[in-house]
Amino acid sequence: MQLHELQRNTANKTSKRVGRGGKRGKTSGRGHKGQKARSGNSTRPAIRDVIKKLPKKRGYRFNSTSPKATAVNVADLEKAFSAGDTVNPATLHENGVITNRSSVAAGVKILGNGELTTKLAIQGCAVSKTAHEKITSAGGTVTA
Repeated sequence: MQLHELQRNTANKTSKRVGRGGKRGKTSGRGHKGQKARSGNSTRPAIRDVIKKLPKKRGYRFNSTSPKATAVNVADLEKAFSAGDTVNPATLHENGVITNRSSVAAGVKILGNGELTTKLAIQGCAVSKTAHEKITSAGGTVTA
């Protein structure tokens, strides 16, 4: 093999150069006249488009930094607690169901995924409708 026989594995990819005559025809995909048809066009975007592209933490989206409640399934309560225990955000953190301390302050919502057979007393947690039914059918209580 010699130097003049070397070839690339893939062909060079060239970008389309628009607006310079050639096979694209008359206006070369730029439409007719106007500011956007001229060379050197770079119109500044409207303020609504600038705000749309800003990250959420800048404050242009409402409730972006409000803490969200941590979801805990009924099946997790079954594993972590025994019969007659009281379940609240603090005990959930102590038993390792919730690992992040800040999520305890944000609140906890108990969801109805899984089965529950132990009698538990739920306090200070939001509870979904299906979770409420499963807790009460197992003999537990739910207080706000």
